[in-house]
Amino acid sequence: MSFEVETPILNSPFQPPAEHWFIRPGHPPERRQGRRPALVFQPRDQPDPWDVASDPTLDRLPEYERAYGLRLVNLVRERLVRWQTDGRPGATRTTLELIRWWRREGRGQRLFFAQLEAAETLIFLREARSDYLQGIAIPRDEPGEDWRERGYTGFPRYACKMATGGGKTTVMAMVAAWSILNKVQDRANATYSDVVLVVCPNITIRDRLRELDPALGEASLYRTRDLVPPHLMPLLARGRVVITNWHVFEPQATDVGDVSARVVKTGVRTVIPERITIAERTTTARGRRYMTPQALEALASAGKLRVLSEHRDSDGRIISVDVERERYVESDTAVVARILGREVGGKQNLLVLNDEAHHAYRIRRDEGGDEGLYEGDEEEEFYREATVWVEGLDRVNKLRGINLCLDLSATPYFLGRVGRLTGRPFPWVVSEFGLIDAIESGLVKIPQLALQDTSGQERPDYFNIWDWIVEKKLTPAERGARKGSPKPEAILKYAHAPIALLAGQWRLAFEEWQSRKQDPCPPVFIIVCKNTAIAKVVYDWLAEDRSPAGIPSSGMPEWLNRDGRINAIRVDTRVVHETDRGEPGESGSKADEMRWMRFTLDTVGKSDWPRDGQGRALYPEDFADLAKKLGRPLHPPGRDVRCIVSVAMLTEGWDARTVTHIVGLRPFMSQLLCEQVVGRGLRRRVY
Repeated sequence: MSFEVETPILNSPFQPPAEHWFIRPGHPPERRQGRRPALVFQPRDQPDPWDVASDPTLDRLPEYERAYGLRLVNLVRERLVRWQTDGRPGATRTTLELIRWWRREGRGQRLFFAQLEAAETLIFLREARSDYLQGIAIPRDEPGEDWRERGYTGFPRYACKMATGGGKTTVMAMVAAWSILNKVQDRANATYSDVVLVVCPNITIRDRLRELDPALGEASLYRTRDLVPPHLMPLLARGRVVITNWHVFEPQATDVGDVSARVVKTGVRTVIPERITIAERTTTARGRRYMTPQALEALASAGKLRVLSEHRDSDGRIISVDVERERYVESDTAVVARILGREVGGKQNLLVLNDEAHHAYRIRRDEGGDEGLYEGDEEEEFYREATVWVEGLDRVNKLRGINLCLDLSATPYFLGRVGRLTGRPFPWVVSEFGLIDAIESGLVKIPQLALQDTSGQERPDYFNIWDWIVEKKLTPAERGARKGSPKPEAILKYAHAPIALLAGQWRLAFEEWQSRKQDPCPPVFIIVCKNTAIAKVVYDWLAEDRSPAGIPSSGMPEWLNRDGRINAIRVDTRVVHETDRGEPGESGSKADEMRWMRFTLDTVGKSDWPRDGQGRALYPEDFADLAKKLGRPLHPPGRDVRCIVSVAMLTEGWDARTVTHIVGLRPFMSQLLCEQVVGRGLRRRVY
């Protein structure tokens, strides 16, 4: 039996939550007064209950099934309200002026309660009188013993959990303005910073976050969102905001030459353990290195790597080797100087804002325990990203000092391989406004799941299409070998029916949007696939009308790419990961098409470009030149896209507001991964 909440929205987005739905599996929803306590659900793939006695950040919640209270968040909430009621004792005049500006009556753009609470929580923890902070202890993020021995120390981190669509970027601007304005008016006060380092996971977000630069003046977020009074803008402009993605934290190699030339050894010598896969050509893909036997032998002979062990297949052939590779890379000083640039100079005491901060934490692979929530290449890439990101912050802290690091994420949890901590929230989470809160406040779309189908079962087959196909439908031959992947055509043989069923619902939405002229862009249907082979078969079936033997046509002419019109696109994993770096890559038509695909993906659901005061279109960097080179029109290339077949799960920062349907043709090993994928469709078209 399933129980549906008939009226999910209970609260105003601008006021503290006054009611909430109390929901338990197998019981009807219960409408309760007051705000839901801050809590976290234990992943269902972890059979043993969490040991609350050994984790001071969690409390048991007997009423909930597999849910634990966030002790620190609930304590901070209580103290914050008391501080606000008492007139915010300890706050500076600058801070009080900003808060009054944010909360004043008659604002053209009212701030959401979630945004005000997140920003004021941070301010409370930094400025409140000591009696309000008694008993509030926030754990520091300390590096491992090996890094501490090299002089690296921990730094204070606070995390705000905010659901996708809750307005995290605005919170970042509020915090940056608070810090810069207070520092400019009280230079001796080390509580504040006038240099803000904003770190994000990809160039999509980086380009969008440029609004945080005060140098943009009236075009900055501080004015477009009415966050700073006009008379304070000249003072705000004295601060510096550096916006970058995590890739720049990785020390760059300084070696000159290759195996056939003399190597000039400059910089810092490092010895890097690595696994190299033997392949027909030498290349690197998604953090993994592939090398021909000849190239491996040449590097070993030149002394650039040392083979530690070999791995062979059943026929005795070498398939991979573990090596130690010697590299000369930038010093910490060079890395930090490159990140911050000449404009910042040698300034100390930085404020760091980590956007999508669940990518940035310390992973210790030797802890054992759970394998994490990612698999294969995904897990390796996640491990590298988290490590490079946090170690980069360690370097910044060592040389310049991090005054405070604020993490923002919809899922501030340990997602990867961290042993017993897998699936738990960061212990420094101080504020929480999660997905259910956002739904009940009307901030996001209301997700709907497949609750019934023609099978008549209590749990419908289409509730989890991948499990239904792999576990119930595929033959052993179709499922592949023990470590193999299911055959793409076999997946589509069973997936085409639920896809067609949901596509029919998409068509109804498409026709309704057209008749009502609700949006100049069409609704968007997303299919997230396990690998590129499945994605190609699905894309050919939907976009090119090429059906494998025995599988009927999709019956969706609206998604066919015909007569020069692109209605459907296939987003390869490489497009996302390579273009996320934001660095010059290979040249030629293939690289140009990859960059164009990224522009297409980033403009899905956007009918026009933003414009300046004179009405001129503000194109992304290099877009106009690339459009001219490829002979493409200058409108947003993703404007007319109706269907996306993706492998890369459409990473954070992809904020299309027109997504209406999502199908998962991949395993989802945790509820957190489900939330991340569904998050790509949560943003409302209008509020």
